[in-house]
Amino acid sequence: MSALPPRPPGAPLVRLEHDAMGAVEVPAQALYGAETQRAVQNFPLSGRRLPVAFIRALLMIKGAAAAANGGLEVLPAALAVAIEEACDEALSQADEALMVQFPVDVFQTGSGTSTHMNANEVVATLASRRAGHAVHPNDHVNAGQSSNDVIPSALRLAAALALKKSLLPALVHLRNTVLAKAPQVHDELKTGRTHLMDALPVRFSQVLEAWAFQLRSAERHLRQVLPALQSLPLGGTAVGTGVNAHPAMAAEACRLLTRRTGLVLQPSPRPMALMSAQDDIVAASGALKVLAVTLMKIANDLRWMNSGPIAGLGEIELEPLQPGSSIMPGKVNPVVPEAVAMVAAQVMGHDTTLTIAGQSGSFELNTMLPLMTATLQDSIGLLSHAMPLLADKAIAGFRVNGEHLRRMLAHQPMLATALNPLVGYARATAIARQAWAEGRTVLDVAASTTDLPESLLRELLDPVHLAGDA
Repeated sequence: MSALPPRPPGAPLVRLEHDAMGAVEVPAQALYGAETQRAVQNFPLSGRRLPVAFIRALLMIKGAAAAANGGLEVLPAALAVAIEEACDEALSQADEALMVQFPVDVFQTGSGTSTHMNANEVVATLASRRAGHAVHPNDHVNAGQSSNDVIPSALRLAAALALKKSLLPALVHLRNTVLAKAPQVHDELKTGRTHLMDALPVRFSQVLEAWAFQLRSAERHLRQVLPALQSLPLGGTAVGTGVNAHPAMAAEACRLLTRRTGLVLQPSPRPMALMSAQDDIVAASGALKVLAVTLMKIANDLRWMNSGPIAGLGEIELEPLQPGSSIMPGKVNPVVPEAVAMVAAQVMGHDTTLTIAGQSGSFELNTMLPLMTATLQDSIGLLSHAMPLLADKAIAGFRVNGEHLRRMLAHQPMLATALNPLVGYARATAIARQAWAEGRTVLDVAASTTDLPESLLRELLDPVHLAGDA
């Protein structure tokens, strides 16, 4: 397969192709045909193409459908083999070479018919070369299929593959990095904060373990949506009733796809539901949004704890990665948490897009499928890249400013909370306020204003005692 190779000297720039609407000029070296070229001309909207992960899932489905149709004698065996091998040839190409042959804009016909026919035309061209005779993009490559069942099937397959192979491993890596860091900082204590105001002491390990719990919860939500994405509406054809498809084609194609991908894929018992509505995609987006919320929390905690070095909290020092200002010498910013926070914001915005797109099904078809696959893949890709970066460039290497923290805790008025059971809330409040006003420790004020033994006060007001090990 060639990615529009250089045109031989003197060769024509274009060739004439035909479809149901007549003749159209197509670049001479293109593998696609008339319908793809019309779509390129009709939708000059964003310059964005559908994700390569989706195109690869689409080609896998076309190959599996051809193999299934060959085995079921819907297509002659040799023709089916030529189509299947053509799909494999396309899939063997590097991403850049492959995507040259898929030039249709994301913003196109809502069923994705333009991209589906793009795939049918590319595969037909490659299969024709192998078969030695013309292979028709509709009659042969598209046998027993429709854009309306193939495109949502490719949307689901691409999403399931990206979740399993990219996002979940990245999430597990981040969670494991957080858990590995926790025992390293277990003995370091810091002032807890509620409402951004001083609260009782906490261990750094407790902070990290809370992050890990959030990440585990987000992982659980994602694993719960994964099985639903492995149910495909393939075989539903135009409106979900299966017209023109062999009754066994979808099951056989899913069996072949399962063997190829390692996912447990099966045809939906109600393909109409997965063609007319995209509720599972919206649920997957919701799970991604939950993960984005967690990452935003972690990123902001890191930024606050790293703030300073003089006028901020100064509790930790993140690894210095690059100069932080074009005018202020020596300034270093928390660039990785900032980047991750922007990724999280983008994913939250994508969830709104996917929600609106998901509710845009009318009768037997949702007509925002290209937008949904582009947006979902973008969210998965951003999160898959952001989490290892956060793990390796922020969490694994941050350093705790222990001496600074110990000085801050020694003068922390909130330690007086431990005195509540012995002297009452009102008296403990008075001790805390006096300590703060006079710049003294709670231990010093309590020892001079109560009859409690100093040994007991030291035990009660020890930050280690207050933080515990939970």
